[in-house]
Amino acid sequence: MPQLEHIEAIEKRLWTAADTLRANSNYASNEYFLPVMGLVFLRHAYSRYLVVKDKVAAKLPTRGGKTRDLTKEDFSQQSAIFLRPKAQFDHLVALPDSEDRARAIIEAMESIEADYENLRGVLPKGEYQELDNQVLGQLLRTLNPDELKEVSGDVFGRIYEYFLTQFADQKAHDGGEFFTPVSLVSLVSLVSLIAHVLDPERGTVLDPACGSGGMFVQSARIVEEHGQSPTERLTFRGLEKNATTIRLAKMNLAVHGLEGDIQKAITYYEDPHELLGKAEYVMANPPFNVDEIDADKVKSDPRLPFGLPGVNKKDKVSNGNYVWISYFYSYLSDKSRAGFVMSSQVSSAGGGEAKVRQKLVETGAVDAMIAIRSNFFYTRTVPCELWFLNRNKLKAHKTRC
Repeated sequence: MPQLEHIEAIEKRLWTAADTLRANSNYASNEYFLPVMGLVFLRHAYSRYLVVKDKVAAKLPTRGGKTRDLTKEDFSQQSAIFLRPKAQFDHLVALPDSEDRARAIIEAMESIEADYENLRGVLPKGEYQELDNQVLGQLLRTLNPDELKEVSGDVFGRIYEYFLTQFADQKAHDGGEFFTPVSLVSLVSLVSLIAHVLDPERGTVLDPACGSGGMFVQSARIVEEHGQSPTERLTFRGLEKNATTIRLAKMNLAVHGLEGDIQKAITYYEDPHELLGKAEYVMANPPFNVDEIDADKVKSDPRLPFGLPGVNKKDKVSNGNYVWISYFYSYLSDKSRAGFVMSSQVSSAGGGEAKVRQKLVETGAVDAMIAIRSNFFYTRTVPCELWFLNRNKLKAHKTRC
């Protein structure tokens, strides 16, 4: 079986098993979400830990017949989390029914938080006390199938993303949300494409609708592909309105050995990072076609250099797509680039949106557009477009002339 199909089969089976266990707990779906994702986080961290451990251990110097112990710094340099023995997934899986698994999981997470200040208060801990000890044991074993040890690459990165998306879709059917589902895309496809086109080298990467932090992870991978350290070359800044999503994003960054400053904010009205004209790279997959933006609140926003794209009779911006595009453009310095996902309707929109688009095109910053077919997303069937802006393009052209 090809590896991609193998992984997809594993994803579906793990999700079905984990979701079935919800019937054996006192949690509703929105309450069950964090405990499951916390364990997926621990399993993901352990997968990366094992890979890095072998690489680092092979290069450790030996003195007097003794090899020094592994350290947190060894793992940070390899974009992974250092795990003490009590936080390693095999230890948790091996616990007998006589042990308090909830207590052990909490202690595992506390040990990680003790080593990583950026995760303090982020990892779910209190939620496990409500789960039956045997149910926890079954859930731990479910997330640790033997076949996962037979596949290569960042498999649990995909599984982490898949679980996020499945929970988002489930909650959407329940009439609510854990986080913005539209912000989640396959890490091996769309976000990777954006990151490869932008090819970030050094500077601040801003995602004003950061969701689970996939743009940051892929940017770091590009730097790693060039043999450089992402923690030394990139600074991550994000905005996200949902507190739970921020926790997930920080967990996603941490499991890849990364840190980022992710602020809770409604990007339409708030700009806590104050990066107007200062970001080297802007990457985003914002919600499409939002029509409830308060026009009065944004009409004087300096991030709208081309003006409002149109206001309806309720004093709301008729469509938020060009608000996002204007914001992305305004965050760039005169030497910077942006890559983002947009609704396929954006390139042909009329009225006030067409006027904003004309002004944007006249700046010369529109670099490329890529049409994406339907069913590209895990949870969305609509087609979309990738837009790329380059505010350094005209300057570079004039220099060559």
